[in-house]
Amino acid sequence: MIRDGLATLLASAPDIEVVGQAGDGQEAVELCTELRPDVVVMDIRMPRLDGLAATERLAGKGGDGTKVLILTTFDLDEYVYEALGAGASGFLLKDASAGDLIHAVRVVASGEALLAPSVTRRLISDFARRRRHERPRSDLVDVLTPRELDVLRLISRGLSNAEIAGELFLSEQTVKSHVGNVLSKLGLRDRTQAVVFSYENGIAG
Repeated sequence: MIRDGLATLLASAPDIEVVGQAGDGQEAVELCTELRPDVVVMDIRMPRLDGLAATERLAGKGGDGTKVLILTTFDLDEYVYEALGAGASGFLLKDASAGDLIHAVRVVASGEALLAPSVTRRLISDFARRRRHERPRSDLVDVLTPRELDVLRLISRGLSNAEIAGELFLSEQTVKSHVGNVLSKLGLRDRTQAVVFSYENGIAG
């Protein structure tokens, strides 16, 4: 019933087409292989294959690059930290409004900004703090120019390209170029991975 409601809500947006629904993680992976959606709205707790494992298969290193938006209760779903490592692109609380959900799907599809910066930063910071002791600061940081480091720090604060441009007095196109360079040099897929990298390596402060 809830899934049908979410699908109806998303389909009401003129720029969103709901191409499929799945009752569990295994079915989600199979449908995504067939339908190739731009974004998957994923629950964490599901039968057969949970959302964490499904996210790993879709958005992890061996996946096809599908963007995954996790719906979470935050305080209850401890697995959300692992979902970050599995490749999830965004997070939304289950008590979010209809408008928030539609906006979240658009944001994840564009890869432009993190969702709910205050919540996401807190979550990512905790996630990175748990893992930081596992490895030293990456030598990859040294390949970034000072300006690219500035951009990475601002990305880690959840700022969009336009906001970064305002902070650094640059054009939005220049910022977009810097963001592309950062992701390419660090071997990262998207801004979410850039934020995790930033926190893990102490760049975000």
